[in-house]
Amino acid sequence: MRRTRSARQSGMTLVEVLISVLILAVGLLGAAAIQLDALIYTDSSKMRSQASFIAYDMMDRIRANPDADYTLASAKASTATAGSTVARDADFYDFKTNINNFAGVNGDGSIVVNGRAVTIKINWSDQRAANMAKDTAAASFTLSSRVAVDPVAGP
Repeated sequence: MRRTRSARQSGMTLVEVLISVLILAVGLLGAAAIQLDALIYTDSSKMRSQASFIAYDMMDRIRANPDADYTLASAKASTATAGSTVARDADFYDFKTNINNFAGVNGDGSIVVNGRAVTIKINWSDQRAANMAKDTAAASFTLSSRVAVDPVAGP
């Protein structure tokens, strides 16, 4: 009995397997890069949200005590202590502590009061989102609002 050889190929060659593995590897590397970017942007979003919470908390504290002078050039320069019985100083201490807890030593904040208009600015380093090895990626959140309404003068 003679066996006849079929002219058709059956199975895959090693070259085809290597090419399919290469395509799969490139796809997996792309998925890993997308995942890394998602982690970076999530961390940046978390930092911005935390800065927003701190700024709104301080704005609410100023609204609760609108007649006090809340002007603050730098939270780092604040000398308020934890045991202060003056509401403004306790607010400054909490503001500084909240910034240090979320941003570390690179974080700072300022409060500018112009009449009844208040602007709170919080700065921090966002080096992960900027994809930089150095501590130069500055990010900030600014909140501006009126804290009270001046009474209308009668006729």
